[in-house]
Amino acid sequence: MQIGLIGKPSSGKSSFFKAATMLDVPISSRPFTTIKPNIGIGYVTVDCVEKEYRVKCNPNHGKCENGRRYIPVKLWDVAGIVPDAHLGKGLGLQFLDDIRQSSAMIHIVDVSGTTDEEGNVTINHDPIKDVKFVEEELDAWFVGIVRKAVEKYQQKSKSGKINVIDTLYEQLSGLQIEKQKIELVLSEVGLEDIEKFSSNLRRISKPIIIAANKADLDGAEKNIERLKEAFPHMKIIPTSAASEIALRTAKEKGLIKYNGREFEVNAILEKKQLEGLSLIKEKVIKKYGSTGVQECLNQAVFECLNNIVVYPVADSNKLTDSKGNILPDAYIVKKGIKLKEFAFMIHTDIGEKFIGGIDAKTKKKLGSDYELKNNDVIEILFKK
Repeated sequence: MQIGLIGKPSSGKSSFFKAATMLDVPISSRPFTTIKPNIGIGYVTVDCVEKEYRVKCNPNHGKCENGRRYIPVKLWDVAGIVPDAHLGKGLGLQFLDDIRQSSAMIHIVDVSGTTDEEGNVTINHDPIKDVKFVEEELDAWFVGIVRKAVEKYQQKSKSGKINVIDTLYEQLSGLQIEKQKIELVLSEVGLEDIEKFSSNLRRISKPIIIAANKADLDGAEKNIERLKEAFPHMKIIPTSAASEIALRTAKEKGLIKYNGREFEVNAILEKKQLEGLSLIKEKVIKKYGSTGVQECLNQAVFECLNNIVVYPVADSNKLTDSKGNILPDAYIVKKGIKLKEFAFMIHTDIGEKFIGGIDAKTKKKLGSDYELKNNDVIEILFKK
């Protein structure tokens, strides 16, 4: 699972990336601090099924704290986008190629209004403009890719009858777009209007969440409401990446207990540290419920992409893998996936030698067409 972080320069993309991954990356108010993409692992969180089965899990990847499972996802933080980037302005659109395989994108928007479209310091900038121009640049990026795919289709069609959907799917394979989505958009918009076709395809294949960043600064709350009115179809989450970095750093140092929503001091702190934490509590936690960073990741993966979590095990009675680890793996999968499809996800050999499955909760045997449900714990049966 890959998530792309996009936005204009100095919007807080690298701060969001650091808040989600706790990797040290260059963070500066100077535009184009990020030249090469930052790549790291963040985590989506769910209530682990260990509670339901009254066991303690041993994750192979990620971790589990107090019954909360942290499942890894790959994050890409790419260079800032400026107006007319598709014409080569700023750093152009070259770095968007790094997020071709992203399933969704989180657009980091500076809602404080203190940076202009190019990331320079200003006052009273309208963040609505940022959302509009970044979407326009993404559409221009998609148009360039789709136009080449359409040209390939037209060339092939001259030499004989070919299937347009299959050809487009093949040519757009680098974007990781499902064939059904190409078919859906093609039924609504013909290839005669490549711009509209590309825009519609981009919207459904690379859904975007707005991280309304710097939500703790003066003027941000008003701009967040304006964004919600201007883009009612988009998920807009008040976010303070800087606050999340501060809280996670304090947690790592053992100064506070922090669960992603609330924190409490458990050490003797200096006056300045207490004042900083008090501001975060008042301006972020109490006002918005969280710093928004974790919510952005969770919403992107589970709401926008309609995913669920499934736990495969080798022994449905002991809930273990072949090494005895309890509930070792948590897979993020599309809602509606069938058991045999899931078997192929785990390993090609398991899919090819698939026999059936066992539901750990009911102990019932399951067939290949069984539709997986959220929090299913499944033993897959296959020929040894």
